[in-house]
Amino acid sequence: MNEDGFFIPFVTPKDHSDDVGFVSADLHSVNMSVLLLLLLISGAQASYHGFVFNYAFGNFYPGGYTLPYDFKLSFSSCEEFDTETCFGYCSGPTYSVDETGGEWCQKGYADTFSYPYMGTLTESVSTAAWTENRNGIVLSKAVLKFDTRNRSDIYKPNSSPRTTILPLVRVPSNCQRNINLLVSDPDGDDVRCRYAAGSECITCTPPSVLSVSSSCFLSFSPTNSSAEGPYAVQMVLEDFPRQTINLTDGYTGGQSVKTTSDAIGSIPVQFVFKVDPAAPSCTAGEYLPRFLPPTPEHGAQIYTNVSETLEINIRAEATQAETTELLFSGPPGVTKSSSGSGNFSLTWSPIAGDGGLNYPLCFVVQANSSGSVYQSDLRCVFVTAGNTTVSRSNTTTPLPTTTTLRTTTNQPTTTTTPPTSSTPNATPDPGPYYLLALNAEISTSLSMESDSATIMNLIKEELRRQGLPSDITLKLLNSTLVGVTTQGP
Repeated sequence: MNEDGFFIPFVTPKDHSDDVGFVSADLHSVNMSVLLLLLLISGAQASYHGFVFNYAFGNFYPGGYTLPYDFKLSFSSCEEFDTETCFGYCSGPTYSVDETGGEWCQKGYADTFSYPYMGTLTESVSTAAWTENRNGIVLSKAVLKFDTRNRSDIYKPNSSPRTTILPLVRVPSNCQRNINLLVSDPDGDDVRCRYAAGSECITCTPPSVLSVSSSCFLSFSPTNSSAEGPYAVQMVLEDFPRQTINLTDGYTGGQSVKTTSDAIGSIPVQFVFKVDPAAPSCTAGEYLPRFLPPTPEHGAQIYTNVSETLEINIRAEATQAETTELLFSGPPGVTKSSSGSGNFSLTWSPIAGDGGLNYPLCFVVQANSSGSVYQSDLRCVFVTAGNTTVSRSNTTTPLPTTTTLRTTTNQPTTTTTPPTSSTPNATPDPGPYYLLALNAEISTSLSMESDSATIMNLIKEELRRQGLPSDITLKLLNSTLVGVTTQGP
């Protein structure tokens, strides 16, 4: 890995010049050095099922901003992923997501590095040949548009929208199906969806049977048997600011303006949508599995602590078919189990680097009847792990107006665990999760006597940006007025 950037590690350990192609970028002109290595597989071998990528900037440290990033790549089998992606030498932070025998396997790569620059990059990556599909797309192409310039509204670089999707979503040809793609944005931006177009794909024919709205709502209407079969779905997620902001290049100092109509960056979301033969009935709970309590509702927000394991119980029924398996796509550390009779569970064990990140976790239940496969609605939740420790920052962080907060001493910290509930989708107790003593130096042109409320609000906003809960309360225990100092040139 170049010390200035990062890579997506599909790297051949030996000479495979006939097997693999790569795309690289030496972009010092935009103050980035990013190397993306991805596989280009021959169409005779590949059975590509999709790609999802996201990244999120953390706080600034002496070496740069921390940047956790994650991508998921899907093929027809795990062996194909291992053999064709890294020639049997997969190593590093590669993790298995889920698989269903004979159809697809999804694996991911998640890592964190220190990122010193703030600039822009548009990278086109050829990944593989698509699995056979009805809309005639042979070679895939994923375009990632990074804009990591410093934002005037949050005082740090822009992060990408976050979502995930199963490699294969299926529905009988005679049944209506609506898919609400669950999306979020670490910066609070407005996330919009559309089909890839123009230079964002080699062949950009969207599925004729599936429509997508800007609000990330996909809709399928009943069709005839001639439309049955798999379709390659190539989507793009874009983040739009909710107010006009300035973006500042960390190297040149140049600025640009983004309004609420201007996309900041974009990430690809690709998967297979399959139209199956007609079902005897489209009523949920007969052939198509229906979710039952205590399954969390779509869009539910579920919290845990980094040091704890989260278990999500899922139950489904299909009276005219046999519920056979739970399929999911989510963050590293998720495993699944079944206790029979349509009872499943997903267990997530977050690690320290997951603290504060809002992960989408999507799942379906499949059922079989007379050789036919039926899939439930796609259901997605957000899972978030709160930090259990507070890190010391030795840097001076600018606040709005002319107030600066600097932590000089890390006082003893007491962490309290929020009450747990046997119902996974129950709203967690809002806290307090933390009882903190913070000793800080504050440099400001405001007066503690007349502007104490303003200063406290600015400190609270900064602590929220550092990852503490949005409902944090703050109380001034003691203050000492040192005086006014004048800094030289």
